[in-house]
Amino acid sequence: MNVTLNKLTRWLILCLLLISAGDSFAHQPDQSYLYLRIYPDNINGTIEMTVKDINTALGLNIDPSPYFKGKNEEIIKEDLPQEWNKYSAQLHDYLLGRVAVRNAGQNVNINFTNIEILRLSRTVYFMCNFELDGIEVTPDNLDIDYNVLFDKDDIHRGLTIIGHNWKAGIINNESVSSLIFSPSKTTQTLSLTDSSMWKGFVALIQLGMWHIYIGIDHIFFLLALLLPSVIQKRKREERLAITPVPKFSNAFWYILKIITLFTIAHSITLSLAALGIIQVESRIVESIIALSIGLAAAHNIYPIFNKSESIIAFFFGLFHGLGFASVLGEKGIEGEYLALSLFGFNIGVEIGQILIVCALFPFLYFFRTKKYYKHILIYGSLFLIIASLYWFVERFFEVDFLLDNYIGKGINKVFKIIGLK
Repeated sequence: MNVTLNKLTRWLILCLLLISAGDSFAHQPDQSYLYLRIYPDNINGTIEMTVKDINTALGLNIDPSPYFKGKNEEIIKEDLPQEWNKYSAQLHDYLLGRVAVRNAGQNVNINFTNIEILRLSRTVYFMCNFELDGIEVTPDNLDIDYNVLFDKDDIHRGLTIIGHNWKAGIINNESVSSLIFSPSKTTQTLSLTDSSMWKGFVALIQLGMWHIYIGIDHIFFLLALLLPSVIQKRKREERLAITPVPKFSNAFWYILKIITLFTIAHSITLSLAALGIIQVESRIVESIIALSIGLAAAHNIYPIFNKSESIIAFFFGLFHGLGFASVLGEKGIEGEYLALSLFGFNIGVEIGQILIVCALFPFLYFFRTKKYYKHILIYGSLFLIIASLYWFVERFFEVDFLLDNYIGKGINKVFKIIGLK
């Protein structure tokens, strides 16, 4: 009895360690923005960071909650609140030490003009406006160094967006990124003559792939749907009668159906949320996403009702789409390139999703005929149920378990070792 209890205890501890790692990465907009506006005789722009990121970067404890946008308020820019003016010089100094621009090999002075804020329902952005000195003729290229927060947060990404570029014919773009900076790519060259949005489109694909990889809860939901793909359908009374599918085609068509429904569902809500047509509080969305994992996993142990995998994949896929939308931010992204931005990001999500399925499915199919696949199905589903409940408590009640911070740092190191940084 003691031996069994010790094994169970160790198993539960391992589950908690793995689960706590996941929430460090799920659906955080972990991005800052460098907006540039290119005119024939000058270049100006804005660096945007959330209050949370500024607190991390500068070791501050600014409380943004008094300035969260009300439910029926429009998203608008406002002057920096007077009580936050004292942080302006410190923030400017930090950015000048982390962001540099060069024209033809010569450093270009960044002159900050003023700071505004963008109030959202769950966060506030500082918008540091600036002008570039001495640029009287639009250059062909700018070399940009961007190293904001990378020393404190390996997951963070810096997105460069050209909002207006007279020379390249870009007007009213607030959605397609031209460059994406990461800890391994802090120096890049920005072309100011290329009117093609191909590079930005590719950058959005990469961003979509990145966020499916760090969205551990999305991966767990996919895993919960994949586990029963290699066994024959069961009724409730047959829940323990686990029989492998006789042919590859049986499993293949199941996966194709489930992934297609999941894709359609999250594509719908991703688009609607990014367009601002629907808005759901992130706490509710994230909590339902957590519960979706547990429900799908519980169905693997005790079938809920006939063909429920399809219902689960589509219905909860709608909420996963809202989770993906939070990655693009709650910033009211708009402009003539919004459709291209959404399309690229969604393609990236789908590519990442397909690669994950391709990595997991061969193992499941190979082990389906083994006697212990029953244990893989049951214990794997139990693990996913524990993960679901853990994340639900964290998200719904808005509590942070200290274990997350330590495990998150460990996962960061793993990502760096395998080259995902």
